[in-house]
Amino acid sequence: MTKQLLFLSIFLIAIFSYSQNVNIEVFATGFNNPLHITNAGDDRLFIVEQAGRIKVLNANGTTNATNFLDITSIISSGGERGLLSMVFDPDYTTNGFFYVNYTNNSGDTVIARYSVSADSNIADVNSGQILLTINQPFSNHNGGCIAFGQDGYLYIGMGDGGSGGDPNNNAQNGNSLLGKMLRIEVGADATYSIPVDNPFVDDSTVLDEIWAIGVRNPWKFSFDSLNGDLWMGDVGQNAFEEVNHTLNGVGGLNFGWRCYEGNATFNTSGCQAPSNYTFPVAVYPRTGFGSITGGNVYRGSEFPDLVGLYFYLDTDSTELRTIDPNNGYQVTANEVGISFTVAFGEDVNKELYLANFNGSIYKIIDETASVNDIIIINDITINPNPAKGSVTIKSESENYKINNIQVLNIIGSKVLSVAVNNTTNHRLNIENLKQGIYLLKIEINNNNPVVKKLVIK
Repeated sequence: MTKQLLFLSIFLIAIFSYSQNVNIEVFATGFNNPLHITNAGDDRLFIVEQAGRIKVLNANGTTNATNFLDITSIISSGGERGLLSMVFDPDYTTNGFFYVNYTNNSGDTVIARYSVSADSNIADVNSGQILLTINQPFSNHNGGCIAFGQDGYLYIGMGDGGSGGDPNNNAQNGNSLLGKMLRIEVGADATYSIPVDNPFVDDSTVLDEIWAIGVRNPWKFSFDSLNGDLWMGDVGQNAFEEVNHTLNGVGGLNFGWRCYEGNATFNTSGCQAPSNYTFPVAVYPRTGFGSITGGNVYRGSEFPDLVGLYFYLDTDSTELRTIDPNNGYQVTANEVGISFTVAFGEDVNKELYLANFNGSIYKIIDETASVNDIIIINDITINPNPAKGSVTIKSESENYKINNIQVLNIIGSKVLSVAVNNTTNHRLNIENLKQGIYLLKIEINNNNPVVKKLVIK
């Protein structure tokens, strides 16, 4: 065996043993431009719609007819504006408070608190109290995500104020709340105070609310529900999208924008040495008009192989991506077949969901084929192999009927799936697949899969 073939054999075994075959399944439909998913500590999901409504999605996939909240009259919506996110107070079960981030009719960012009514499925629309209003000079780059950390403080992601290239240099300006991560302590009277350990409270050149500096548009960030680490997807300018990861409680960092876009220089006028900035743990090239949607670290129990992986994606792509922080921040891409996904969210059991801007909510699932799942059946043949255009998959025994065929690329991502109706012979069209080495995952008798190597020439 040549060194190349030996390497290939080892590599294929590694795919069988360790890669995830992540996919999605439809959980609910019928929403209007959903932008955020969260839970209130029970089995309901709350879906935030851009126009200003929050809807209750039940565990059985049904949606309540009555909105949880409707504040469309006080919101400017469209483009990057609207009702952008919500979060429930850590003591929601006792105080009934939740917080929203929206752009008001003047286009400015508002952080407001509301209360639930006597009906747990309906909020008190008249209970709104504004904590914070931040002027927005342009219509884009509003950030929009809010979340409570394990420390009980409210974190607010603020974009750089918009336009392009941060023309006012807001992200590096300590006297502006734009282009920052903020951290505040909310009070019972709907005011806020500054946590005493905020990193810049003793620095007269930086506003006390600021937790971190130098972000462009942190559309979605989250805290790892196990260890409290912060994960943030920051939208790029022209060339790169990025993911940032910081340990629980580490503030005072400068993520580099507008000096850097990803790991590359952008506009270094007046900037410091590179050692003064915190660079992303993952970067990918920006293509088209898409942007990064930051997600969550999976801490559910249904899919053990996914535990500890951080999920994110790009709105222009049909790939769902994971980062493994315990394996050198290794990135894996999984083809799921939908694009324009704008939000992730957790249910009470830490299972993960996606919101597609076109109105559907999906649940993330794992279809991993591990070594224990693979059965060896010599009666399954592939001809020709190498192949071009099409390949015939045949079972030589009536005892083994083919039910489903999936084609996986060499990193384990599904690139083709075909349902086959209990047959012993199927001709698979592969004319749209590029040259290379693939895996055929062939489901037999609606049971464990047979895995075969396929070379496309």
